[in-house]
Amino acid sequence: MKVQFYATLRQVVGAKTVEVPVPPGVTLQTLVDTVVVQYPDMRTMLLDDEGGLLGNVHVFLNGRDGHYLDKGMETVVAATDVVDIFPAVGGG
Repeated sequence: MKVQFYATLRQVVGAKTVEVPVPPGVTLQTLVDTVVVQYPDMRTMLLDDEGGLLGNVHVFLNGRDGHYLDKGMETVVAATDVVDIFPAVGGG
């Protein structure tokens, strides 16, 4: 599955878009977990101590924020879906 990364995450993966190997029926959370296995430096950038997605990280599925999907991060993704991962951004 192709996953697009933004901002500081691109520096970790070395590209804007990366192919992430996932089986059919994978959820958004499992996809994020797979990304973290593939790129361990991303763990602290995406996940809290319990392995949940940090509140200020956004994973979009076909342009919709995973936080607001009916099943949230347990939404199943298809190979044809577009997934975008945005890191936490702060400012003032």
